[in-house]
Amino acid sequence: MARFHPDSAYIDDLLRNLRVHLVEAHFTQCSPEWRELNYIPDYNKFYFICEGDGWVKIGGEEFYPVAGQLCLMPAHVEQSYSTISDDPFRKYWCHFIASLGELDLFQWLEVPFCMDIRDNARMLGLFRELVELHKNADFISRIREKAILLELIAHFLTEADPHIRVVPGRAEDVDRLNRIERFIDNRLAEHITLEQLAKHVHLHPNYLVRYFNKHFAVSPLKYLNRKRMQKAKTLLGTTSLSIKEVAELVGYPDTNHFAKAFRKESSFSPTEYRLQAASRLP
Repeated sequence: MARFHPDSAYIDDLLRNLRVHLVEAHFTQCSPEWRELNYIPDYNKFYFICEGDGWVKIGGEEFYPVAGQLCLMPAHVEQSYSTISDDPFRKYWCHFIASLGELDLFQWLEVPFCMDIRDNARMLGLFRELVELHKNADFISRIREKAILLELIAHFLTEADPHIRVVPGRAEDVDRLNRIERFIDNRLAEHITLEQLAKHVHLHPNYLVRYFNKHFAVSPLKYLNRKRMQKAKTLLGTTSLSIKEVAELVGYPDTNHFAKAFRKESSFSPTEYRLQAASRLP
């Protein structure tokens, strides 16, 4: 199974397109009838157990979560849950969507489904705030609940970090994305066509366009230009190369065209960006 490398450039680009939506969030004293078997939700669920007993089955794995554990029940995976005693769960829980293009975040990442949380007070605080925000109807609460939900997901992934893997079915995508990344990075100074990129990863150009839209929400050529501008920002901020030299190194023989493209991407001219970067140096 492929190890997850969070510093991979394509992961950074994928996560730029992460969209989250809170479906609902509550604190619940589960009833003795709390039970559902063998269903597949189209949303993710977090259960943060405060007290009580219960049973969950996720895929083929069974768990008996205890107080202080956080459980992820991912979208598109068969699951079940039930009470097991006369002391059912008291838990914070939320249903949410976390999508990367057409796929869910947890269709990319394989993580532990249940784990101990080291900072219970912090987790309780996040869930309490999320529940209160979800009760409010104002639009500011919708924005703030997204921020709290992202923090919950980040907290969960931080706890899971040593155990995160790429989902086995995504290994081919990971290899392809790595090859795309290397091909582009090694040729930023060259004129790269859609046909060249498609040939390198053994895809038809039309399919490659759909592939990029699916994973990065942009066309291959827009993605390529984004990578050029990222490289240009690095060169402008860390070297004394002239604007013309930077432009040529990222595939723009015409400095005027480079300046226009750079301003469109960053809202600064190359010179303005360099001055801004210099002012931030210690």
